[in-house]
Amino acid sequence: MKTKTLAVIALIAFSFSGVSQKKWTLKEAVNYALKHNITIKQNVLNVKLSEEDVTINKGNFLPSVSASSSSTFSSGLSQNSSGVLAKTDNLNASFNVSARGNIFNGFRNLNFYKQALLGVESSKIELQRIKDNISLNVVDAYLNILFAKENLSAAQVQYEISKNQIIKLKNEVDAGAKAKGELLNVESTAATDEQNVVARQNTLNLALLTLAQLLQVSPEGFDIATINVGSPSIATLYDDSNVVYEKAVKTRPEIAKAELGIKNAELGVEIAKGAFLPSLSYSAGAGSSFFHQFNNLRPGQRNIYFFKQVLKDRFGYNAGLSLSIPIFNGYKTRANVNKSIINKEVSEYTLESQKLQLQQTIQKVFLDAKAAAKTYESAQKSLDAQNEAFKNAQERFNFGAMTLFDFDQVRNRLVNAQSSLIRAKYDYVFKTKVLKFYYGESILD
Repeated sequence: MKTKTLAVIALIAFSFSGVSQKKWTLKEAVNYALKHNITIKQNVLNVKLSEEDVTINKGNFLPSVSASSSSTFSSGLSQNSSGVLAKTDNLNASFNVSARGNIFNGFRNLNFYKQALLGVESSKIELQRIKDNISLNVVDAYLNILFAKENLSAAQVQYEISKNQIIKLKNEVDAGAKAKGELLNVESTAATDEQNVVARQNTLNLALLTLAQLLQVSPEGFDIATINVGSPSIATLYDDSNVVYEKAVKTRPEIAKAELGIKNAELGVEIAKGAFLPSLSYSAGAGSSFFHQFNNLRPGQRNIYFFKQVLKDRFGYNAGLSLSIPIFNGYKTRANVNKSIINKEVSEYTLESQKLQLQQTIQKVFLDAKAAAKTYESAQKSLDAQNEAFKNAQERFNFGAMTLFDFDQVRNRLVNAQSSLIRAKYDYVFKTKVLKFYYGESILD
């Protein structure tokens, strides 16, 4: 049964590491995610959409030009050139070109254009925020794999210790030096250790699957390169959370986006006020027409040549200015101005809320990191003590001065201490990276 279980473990491990020789580094994983993530691609398109809005608003400064043409054919009784009713076939055609545009409209075109520029900047900031969050998620998933690998390695070591004890006790039982009951107890412990190996292998497989799905790549053969995390120290922490906050409030995209929201609202106020001002527009156009009669002409009469009619005889042009002065529109303009002022105040409160939320988040992350550092130091001390206790217990057990039950109790405390240290180490490493993330430092080191 044990042999079959180990074969299953080996098969699971092979499914993640044997198919492909590539092992992703942390930097490769982050860069790949930033390049291929669908959410990022969608927001890149949002930036492009915002840039098109700039083009549209820039076009408002230019005149709109249009051309038109129409032609009419008529046939039937009508007066001919002699004034007599007769059947005639006539063709009438007209050609027109017109242009119109704004000279002044309360600076609204200018402010709409400025709003469009802010929209591009806001879209780029939002894109950066999403990139930052995805990078942090990749780092978290990467560290979870490293944690799972160390946990699995510790479980495998304990399982090997149990197997060696089985061999040793079996020889002693065969020699009559130990009771068979002790061998059964050791075999039970080894079975439990074997279950822990299977469970932790599964945890590792799930952690690898999580990162593979985050990168949107196939989990088959997916694996990562090992990073030497080392022994983190509380000395790597910043002096206090305010140091991180003062830097973050100047660099975090959510703050920058909220600040842009205020600028956008200020332009909204100016746009609304522009409706109080008069607007001046211009128009210009040119046109001509052509007439042709197919029959019933007087003897010797000819139709006037096409270009002579269109370019000379029937050609005309026009130009004009239009001034619109707002007087009263049922208080709609005043209400729109008041609404835009309120929206500006809402944007200001949004910025304050973002700053407060950022400060509270950093304070919590800082305290979590400090607590994680102390937990790690305590776990290290506990493991050191449990290692010494285990060495002493192993010697006493080998000399028969300790029962198997008591020895297993000591060993279980050692296993728990190892697991606690591994968990505390990676918890602290991740939380310090989150602090670096808010401080604006690289989290890929």
